[in-house]
Amino acid sequence: MIRADFFANADGALLGFSVLGHSGLAQEGEDILCAAVSSAANTVLEILHITPISLRAEDGEMLFRVSDTDARTCRSLFEGFKLHLLGLEEQYPENLQVRYAEV
Repeated sequence: MIRADFFANADGALLGFSVLGHSGLAQEGEDILCAAVSSAANTVLEILHITPISLRAEDGEMLFRVSDTDARTCRSLFEGFKLHLLGLEEQYPENLQVRYAEV
């Protein structure tokens, strides 16, 4: 299962996300859900051009977190990424879980 956690501050502003795991729908390299999540996450990272306070990208794991100061700049992309993953979660509830954590 893929677990996506979105980080928000006390005001509810999104500060980043963590995506961990594999969906298990198909073999690695042929899994459409893993490809969709990875593609969306990579798009967010490539467009922001912000130096994150936390960044990790390894096989089956991606973490990206910005400061409170950069949250406003990232708001639209993080919200779009969240909506994208929520739509995928509706289609694949056994393979993707979206959660929220206050940081």
